This record gives sequence, C-alpha cells and structure tokens, in this order.
Amino acid sequence: MQSRYMDEALIEARLAADADEVPVGCVIVRGREIIARAHNRTLRDRDPTAHAEVLAIRAACAYLASERLPDCDLYVTLEPCALCAAAISFARIRRLYFAASDPKGGGVEHGPRFYGQPTCHHAPEVYSGFAECESAQLLKTFFAKRR
Repeated sequence: MQSRYMDEALIEARLAADADEVPVGCVIVRGREIIARAHNRTLRDRDPTAHAEVLAIRAACAYLASERLPDCDLYVTLEPCALCAAAISFARIRRLYFAASDPKGGGVEHGPRFYGQPTCHHAPEVYSGFAECESAQLLKTFFAKRR
C-alpha cells in the first residue's frame, strides 16, 4: 500500500514541476483513504510556508474538522524541512513516509533532526526510501533546467 500512496504523492510533485514550483508532493492517508493532497505552491501563493506538507495538513485538518491528525499517515516525496517537520509534529501525524533524503535542507534525518530534539513533543514513526530514485530524479531534472 505504501507504494500506491507514494505514487500519488509523486503525481502531486509532477504537478508542482509543471507549475515551475519545486517538485514536492504530499498525500495524507487515514485508514486506506487519501483525505488530503497537495504540492508546493510557494510561488503561486506568494507564501513561503506553502510547502506541500503544510498545505496537505491544512486540508486534512479542515476535512476532519480537527487540529490533530493522530490516526493519519503522511507521504511526501522529499524529506521534510524543519518547518514541515514541526507542522507534522504539531498535527500529531502518526507515521511519516518520505521518498528522497535532503542532506541540504532536510529536518528529519539531516540538519536539525527535529524529532530527536528534547523540545519535540510528538515524533511520528519515520520511514524513508519509498520511490527514492524517482523522486530524486524529478528534483535533479527540475533543478538542471533552472541552471
């Protein structure tokens, strides 16, 4: 099942790339239902916080009429940055699945390693490497075109 949900997140990442946004896509799953999906929209929305994870969390919270998502899993194509790792924590997401690692900007396995900090009140279960090659290639292609 995890690969199916990551495939849906990759669809969102491709939509971001088509809109000249950094190609990151995300879906949030409750049970077996995708309840929210999003891709990066920082340029379109003129909002530096319009990351795929934040937008998907907002949509899932609105859908469930709750500020907490304890029975939900989040699938994203790139390791979340510190901002998104914090949002995932505050939303009490149960599990985080991400595709490609981000040694430069990641906040989960790299950088601040948000979930390992004593100030972190909730850490989801973290799984990485799902569709890693496909996600990494999408990002490499996107940035190669911009150079």
